[in-house]
Amino acid sequence: MPPAERGATRIADRVVAKIAAQAAREALAAQPGGPPGGAGPGGAAAPHAAVTVHHDIARVRVSLELDYPSDLAESCAAVRRQVVRRVEDCAGMAVPEVDIDIEHLHSAHTRSAAVRDRKLR
Repeated sequence: MPPAERGATRIADRVVAKIAAQAAREALAAQPGGPPGGAGPGGAAAPHAAVTVHHDIARVRVSLELDYPSDLAESCAAVRRQVVRRVEDCAGMAVPEVDIDIEHLHSAHTRSAAVRDRKLR
């Protein structure tokens, strides 16, 4: 029986979203001064993603928190490249667009205040 007649494989949107969020974490960690591990920069929340899949095409929206000042455009471009690469490699889906929402910018001042607040708790 030919492979096409054996059935189909469907990858759930939430699985593709997890791949995209992990790819965003990888891209941010690779940036100069990027965070080690899974958190966003400077103790920011880890990126999260929402995905809509239609046939084998995934449209991705990634939400990030970034350090400021930094090259926001380069950070977003790196995230886009990595998300496209990983979703194509892992899920075999085309990714024609990756929308990025920068939810918060963290300065050195806000990072030190957040660390101080955590220590007081």
